[in-house]
Order: sequence, then C-alpha cells, then structure tokens
Amino acid sequence: MAHRSCNVRGFVTRFLFLLVCAFVVFGQAPPPAAKSALDKKTLEAYLRHLLLYPPHVNLAIADPKPGDVPGFFEVSVRASAGNASEDRLFYVSRDGSKILDAKVYDVSKNPFEKDIQKLNTAGAPALGTPGAPVVIVVFSDFECGYCAQEAKSLRTELVKAFPTQVRVYFKDMPIQQIHPWAKPAAIAGRCVFNQKPEAFWDFHDWAFQKQGEIKQENFSQLFSAWVKDKGLDTAKLDSCRLDAATEAVINRSIAEARSLGVNSTPTLFINGRKIAGYVPWENLKQIIDLEIGYQATAKNAGEACCALPSLSPVKPQ
Repeated sequence: MAHRSCNVRGFVTRFLFLLVCAFVVFGQAPPPAAKSALDKKTLEAYLRHLLLYPPHVNLAIADPKPGDVPGFFEVSVRASAGNASEDRLFYVSRDGSKILDAKVYDVSKNPFEKDIQKLNTAGAPALGTPGAPVVIVVFSDFECGYCAQEAKSLRTELVKAFPTQVRVYFKDMPIQQIHPWAKPAAIAGRCVFNQKPEAFWDFHDWAFQKQGEIKQENFSQLFSAWVKDKGLDTAKLDSCRLDAATEAVINRSIAEARSLGVNSTPTLFINGRKIAGYVPWENLKQIIDLEIGYQATAKNAGEACCALPSLSPVKPQ
C-alpha cells in the first residue's frame, strides 16, 4: 500500500512539473517582430529621427527597386514642405534590417556618368567652344547674389583662360520662395534667347548687374527699357513671356535640377562633377585644369566624348 502511495505522489509531482513547464513555454508572450526598413512607416519613422525631419515635412517613400549594390534595394525618398523639396537615395538590405546611405561607383565607368546622362543641354544658352573636352552646366538664379559672382567669373575669366577647352551651358533654377522676380527673369531670358540666341548673354550680364535695382514690381519696366536698347521685337517678347509653353521650359529645367539633387544656387556640373555654391575663380580654374588633364587620356566626358550624346553642341534656334 505504501509502495502504491509513493507511485501516486510521484505521478502527481511529475504532472505538476510538466504543467509548470508548459506554462513557462506557452505562457510567455511571443518575441516582437523584427523591424524592417522595407516597411514604409518604419523607414519614415527612422529617417525622421535620423535626419531631424519635423512633422510638417512630408516624406514620400518610393517602392524598393533593384539597384547597383548586391543584396540591397534602392529606395528613393523625397522630403517636401511647401515649394521646397529634396531627393535622397538609400539602399535597404533585402531582409530590411540595414540602411545604407552612400554613393556607389563602378570603377569601369566615369564616376559621374549617371548625372551626365541626366543633364540635358539641348536648346540651352551656350558659351565657349563646341566639342570642348570640358563641359560646365550651371544651374543659376538671376536674383541670387552668389550666382552673380559666379557669372562674373565665368564671363570675364573663363574664355580668356580656356579659349577652346571649355563649353558652358546655362540652366535656370529660380528659387521662387525667396526670390520673387527670379522666375519672371528666367522666362524673359528664355524669350530673348528664342528670338536672338546671342543676345541672351547680354541679358544675362544685365540682369546680374542690375540685381540691386530690380524688384518684382519694376522688373517688366526695366526689362522693356533694356529691350528697346537692344533692338529686339518687343511685341514678340511680350507674347512669349505670357505663353505657358515658355514657363514650361523653365519648369523642366527646375525639375531636371531637382532630379540631380540641386537644392541651392549656383550649382555647377563640371563634366558631371557636382559643385554646389560659389567657387572662387582660382579654385574653379584648378578644377578645370585637373579635368582637362584627366580627359586627355580618359576621354569619357565632355562634348568630345561621342558616348555622351546629352552633351552635344547646341544649335542656335
């Protein structure tokens, strides 16, 4: 009888032990799901904290797509507030656990090839020698003080120092939020170029020189006076300035700048190399000299390079 009682107690003990183990194993809460940057809400929250984006800044996150980095997707992010915006590219690992903020280069190609392919110089005002080994694309704003300084360097120093080696293209990037007459000036400049391409550079110099006098209220009056001195057709210019198609050309230039990550003026692309902000002539000349030397053997940029049709010479319209 005692032996039977011991067996009962042993059975009860084992049963209670198994019950406790089952409670420990099955009663615990499941571990939290791993966060993934492939989830747009997760990525947005992470980037807001990382880059200090306040709540009023809208973040538009594109769908992941295959990229140049093995094991990673490319994810484009646009931050915008009002008329201001910036585009950034991130790489997200395929399991969503890692974010890479980096530039990726292919050593077999020009490091600036992607931006060179985005630059569209067809129909843009040009200065310098067609077919030059170095191409400079300038995104500028007629109301920007630093743009005026850069313009003066390019107009007074560039052709003297590099009579045959450099071609410059002017692209409009009016920053309307802080420069109210910059876009009307860009439209006027485009109309001058359409009517008489060589007169554009006279307008270019005049607008930058008159920055201190020009205001949104008097731009049309001052422009009309300048036009009369140049012998241009005022009626055609007035019609062109009111034509939505002219503004659309400026808007495409702005969109192109945004696609290249241009957020300030002046911004220069020297054979695709992006340089934001005013560059003193001594420094700019050094960069151009280095690029001329490099292209003597590389021949992978500039108008002389047949593989870059987007930088072909402009024919006057």
